Amino acid sequence: MRMIVNIDVPEIAPAVRFYSEAVGLQLKRMLDDDVAEMTGFSSAIYLLKHPAASRTSAKSQTQRDYSRHWTPVHIDFVVDNVDDAARQAEAAGATRESDCIDWRGSRCITFSDPFGHGFCLIEFAADTYTDLDTDPGTD
Repeated sequence: MRMIVNIDVPEIAPAVRFYSEAVGLQLKRMLDDDVAEMTGFSSAIYLLKHPAASRTSAKSQTQRDYSRHWTPVHIDFVVDNVDDAARQAEAAGATRESDCIDWRGSRCITFSDPFGHGFCLIEFAADTYTDLDTDPGTD
């Protein structure tokens, strides 16, 4: 099984430009004029063109809103150097929303993209988060 990530955006070209410049994704291909396949991380990311105020699903009256919004699901981009990656993301148009937070062997900064979506840049000291108890011999 594999996973892909879809991000709704109001326009494709500015979204391709942002994600290319901010985190280094590459445009792999366009599927019609309203879907861009971006690669460069462990999962492909598809940018899906949906106009502001369009319905989010056939069963919902909720409309898309590209001002800054919150969702419990967001993307973390794992980077080699969070400080360098933060400068790159901000230069591409990301809005920094937090200071750098050190937690369990990671360094993380939160941002929002120009389309209102939150995302994080995260740097791990090891492969992933470390346990609070690093001595395997203790309970």
